[in-house]
Amino acid sequence: MTKINIYLVRHGQTYYNIYNKLQGWSNSPLTDQGYQDAEKAGQRLKDVHFDAAFCSDLTRAVETAQTILDENKADSVKEPTTAPYFREEFYGSYEGTYMDQAWYNAGAPHGLKTFKDIVTKYNIDTAKDWLKDADPFHDAENSTEYWKRMNEGLAIIRDAGLPDGANVLLVSHGNTCLSLIERFGEGKYDITERPANGSLSKLVMDGDRVSVEFYNH
Repeated sequence: MTKINIYLVRHGQTYYNIYNKLQGWSNSPLTDQGYQDAEKAGQRLKDVHFDAAFCSDLTRAVETAQTILDENKADSVKEPTTAPYFREEFYGSYEGTYMDQAWYNAGAPHGLKTFKDIVTKYNIDTAKDWLKDADPFHDAENSTEYWKRMNEGLAIIRDAGLPDGANVLLVSHGNTCLSLIERFGEGKYDITERPANGSLSKLVMDGDRVSVEFYNH
């Protein structure tokens, strides 16, 4: 089986990050700090040869991924492959909503007031399911819908015909990084701690098995 090293980076800071709003599929632009986050990630990874690079098709992820590749000195691929499979969770009518209010609406019917409360007592998939329930339009993705597309994205990486030991850059989003770490981290990591903008985590894909080497560095 082919072993693939996945360098998972959260996009740089956006205006919605500053405003503490859910941005899901919304396209809040990178701030000046956000571009600096991307450049710093690029400097950290400049000596890693990337056989492939993937990212969400949302602008903040594309610009972060391209900045990282532009900084690279190790004869890596020149641009990322973009795909909607790697997008953030879709928050439905809660897109652009103040984050604390949205998660309160999701958790309050169950006696829990914050995202951290929900995840501590249950898990991130439960938070997804409850937010869909709370969405008046029920357009927000639940865990089944979310993982259906994310699994398709992971399959693209697995089936890309990469050499054994290949390094892959994957730029995605905060809740997506958390979701991947919770699913594959075997309970070793604090998933109530959101990954910093521009932070690096590492996954290792070995066939259908995925493990986490480190989180939020």
